Amino acid sequence: MEMIIDFPGGQKVDAHFRGHTIATDQPMENSAPMPFEVFLASIGTCAGIYVLGFCQQRGLPTDGIRIIQRNYANPMNGLMDKIDLEIQVPPTFPAQYHTALVRSAELCKVKKTLENPPTFDVTTKVLETA
Repeated sequence: MEMIIDFPGGQKVDAHFRGHTIATDQPMENSAPMPFEVFLASIGTCAGIYVLGFCQQRGLPTDGIRIIQRNYANPMNGLMDKIDLEIQVPPTFPAQYHTALVRSAELCKVKKTLENPPTFDVTTKVLETA
């Protein structure tokens, strides 16, 4: 999948892919989330997709289910040392599915990618003028 990243002005940096645009911004204007916040949110929302799918496949209602994500940064470098995902379910959610719900969230592709990080190849290319 190819993404195009551009710079619409100020501290804004946008990503474009599959007809979508994800706008990001740094705190100066604060008109959009910061890129790192989008990255962190991708972890919880990815887990959420798997939780949602688990419930839908079994005909279980998702009303009252939510995931609380807690991010713990290393104070020395600001990088994440630990990320907790707490799946909160209402009292009516069948207890027999609690463990399976956790297992489904752990299938998250973002989490698996972090556990097996890709290599990066950053280059420059001079565009040809028309």
